[in-house]
Amino acid sequence: MTTRIDWMRGCSTALVTPFKKNGSIDDDCFRKLIARQIKGGVNLLVPCGTTGESVTMSDSERLHVIRMTVEVAKGAKAKVIAGTGSNNTAATIDFTRKAREVGADAALVVAPYYNKPTQAGMFAHFSEIARSVREFPIMLYNVPGRTSSNISAETTLKLAEKFDNIVATKEASGNFSQVMEIMKNRSKNFKVFSGDDATALPFISLGGDGLVSVCSNEIPKETSRMVAYALAGSMRFARRIHFKYLDLMEANFIESSPAPCKFVMKEMGLLEENLRLPLVPITKETQAKLKAVMKEIKL
Repeated sequence: MTTRIDWMRGCSTALVTPFKKNGSIDDDCFRKLIARQIKGGVNLLVPCGTTGESVTMSDSERLHVIRMTVEVAKGAKAKVIAGTGSNNTAATIDFTRKAREVGADAALVVAPYYNKPTQAGMFAHFSEIARSVREFPIMLYNVPGRTSSNISAETTLKLAEKFDNIVATKEASGNFSQVMEIMKNRSKNFKVFSGDDATALPFISLGGDGLVSVCSNEIPKETSRMVAYALAGSMRFARRIHFKYLDLMEANFIESSPAPCKFVMKEMGLLEENLRLPLVPITKETQAKLKAVMKEIKL
C-alpha cells in the first residue's frame, strides 16, 4: 500500500535557480527567494526541476542547490522535494541517494528523456529506483512535452501498487483522460499533482492534491492561496485568483521556461535575468507581452 504522506499536499514551487552574469549560482539570491516562498505560504519546495535549469548544472551544483534549500526550509518546517531524475537509471539512483543524504524529504523523478523507453522500460526504470531508495518518497514526473515519452496511466498505477514509496505523480501531460484514469483507480494515499498552473483548479476539482507551480516563483502568496481555497472547496475564491493571474500563467510559457518567468522576476527586482545555454533571454516581442500582462495585473 502507498505510504501515507500527509504533508504532500497543496502548492509547491518549482524553484528557479538564480545565476550571476559569470554563470555561477547566486547563493544569496537563492536563499532570499526561498525565504520569500515560505513567507508567501508555500511549504513545499522543489529545487532542481525543469524550472531550475537542472540539466545545465553539474551534480555538485545540483546537490549544492538542494542543500541550500534544505537549510532554509528546515528552519521554517517546510518540506523539500528534490529533482533527482535523468535518463540514466543508475545515475538517478546515485543522485537520489545523495539528495536524501543532504536532507531532502522526497524526490521528484522525471520520465527518462531522449531515450524514449517503452512502457516496459519506463516501469523497469522507476522500479529500480524505488527498490534502491526504499522508504524515501518518490513523486513521478510526467511531462511528455519535454521528454518525448509518456508515463501511461496503466504504468503509473502499476508502480503505485507495487512500490509503497512511489507516493505521487506530477502530471504535466495535459491529457485529462489519463489524469482521470489515474485518479479513479489510484491506490489509497497516492497523490496527484498538476504540473501546470493553468490546470490546477480542474485537477483539484477532480480530486487532485495540489500543484507544482512555476508562477508561484513570481506570486507565491496568491498561488498558494488559490490552491488552498480550491482544496478547501472554496472554488469561488479560487477561481477569482485563477482568472486574475491566468494570463501570467500562460505567458510564462510563451518561450521556453523558465526564461519568461526569469524576465518577470527581474522586472520585479528579485534576480538578474541570467540563464544557462542553450536557453537565452526572451525576445523584445515577448518582453512587451509580459510587461503588458504585468501592467494589467498590477504586478
